[in-house]
Amino acid sequence: MHTAASHTAALGDAPVHRSRADEVYEQLKRDVSEFKLVPGDRFTETEISERLGVSRTPVRQALFRLQHEGFVEVLFRSGWRVLPFDFDQFEELYDLRMVLETTAAHRLCEDALKVNPAVLDELVAIWLVSPEQRSNDTVQVAQWDEAFHCALVTAAGNAEMARVHRDVTERIRVIRRLDFTKQPRIDATYEEHAKILKAIQRKRGDQAALLLRSHIQTSQAEVRKITLHQVHLARQTGGGTG
Repeated sequence: MHTAASHTAALGDAPVHRSRADEVYEQLKRDVSEFKLVPGDRFTETEISERLGVSRTPVRQALFRLQHEGFVEVLFRSGWRVLPFDFDQFEELYDLRMVLETTAAHRLCEDALKVNPAVLDELVAIWLVSPEQRSNDTVQVAQWDEAFHCALVTAAGNAEMARVHRDVTERIRVIRRLDFTKQPRIDATYEEHAKILKAIQRKRGDQAALLLRSHIQTSQAEVRKITLHQVHLARQTGGGTG
């Protein structure tokens, strides 16, 4: 878990080719995704500047960027506010994710020569394991889950598809962390990922695509159940993913 001190240190250690505004932007986006800032929270540029140990100029630049992406809004004479989740937009992003991932599944099965076997081997090593070997760490499983879906699209060999998918992944990360926090959801993720991988190994594109569609739809249904109360609870408990 990051701390305010480690975040500030990270800003100070930023590579020279990255602007301070970029670092502030990424930090604030992490704060939203990790529920250090939740929908409805209000803050000022000065508060952010002091917390991160930077001037107000990069903070303002980062906030305008986040405003453009729909994460925050500026309040007249009273700072900034984290916007409520736009669930209609999340629905659209999940639909786009489904198109990209099912297309990738077909490509992985139809054009084996373009697939890097090492990518699939790494996924198999994580997901095709016995129940006793499964991780119960929700944060770890969340990271692995996101990496699983990104790896499938990347492995399909279309750089533009992978770029769009990464963008979608980043935009749904904040809500995806609330997808599941309980053991049954972790178990289901292991089982569903294993079935998807086995279908791809057997070059069964239609089956792999159907399994992916069902898997994503289940996650999408869980997102629909999320309430603001759960978001506030996540500030104390941390989130999961799907």
